Amino acid sequence: MTVTFWDIHDGLPREGPGEPADIAWALEVAGTPAEARILDAGCGPGADLETLAALRPAATLTGIEAHAPFAAAAQARLGDRATVHTGDMADPGGPYHLIWCAGALYFLGVTEGLTAWRGALAPGGHVAFSEPIWVSADPPEAARAFWAQYPAITDRDGLDARIAAAGYRVLGRRLLSPAGWEAYFGPLEARLDTLRAAGHGDASAVAEEAREIALWRQAPEAITYALTVVAPA
Repeated sequence: MTVTFWDIHDGLPREGPGEPADIAWALEVAGTPAEARILDAGCGPGADLETLAALRPAATLTGIEAHAPFAAAAQARLGDRATVHTGDMADPGGPYHLIWCAGALYFLGVTEGLTAWRGALAPGGHVAFSEPIWVSADPPEAARAFWAQYPAITDRDGLDARIAAAGYRVLGRRLLSPAGWEAYFGPLEARLDTLRAAGHGDASAVAEEAREIALWRQAPEAITYALTVVAPA
């Protein structure tokens, strides 16, 4: 058996760092109304949709996800509480009072994605997204290695410049906590342990995931996402 990325991630509760407190904060900053239309762009298996459903029980929820098995998992998780599509988050439909995007906007590019989503927002709508940033001028080597495959990473000022280039203004920002990363890496680490016990410890996909976790544990305060709430200027 060849173990792939998808074999490792199938059935995990979430596909990136985050915790319910992040979503609660974003909803507060955005002033998202009780009966809002909310999109989770790049929803993965639906962890954040589940939190959005709990925090805005009267909202109309939509998820869009490029990987069909994740979209199916999210739909099964939410039942009739949300509608989840397999598709391209660059063309999400709408209009929405809030577009939530946890760690997936980089697939489009910050400026490009925000520009594409402008027409998907209802009047007074907002976007809340998380994006990796450098938190210091001289990040440790572990942090540089962790983000080596994402050369577009910048600091706060660079992120603000990309937001402004799309014609948006920043309403608020907070850094994701180490607890949010543990919520992602904990179940992933348990999956890797299961695969090792089954004799797949030498698989390249297992080794790569283990390396990522090890790098994060070396510099948890330097490896983070900035969660930013923005609105068209």
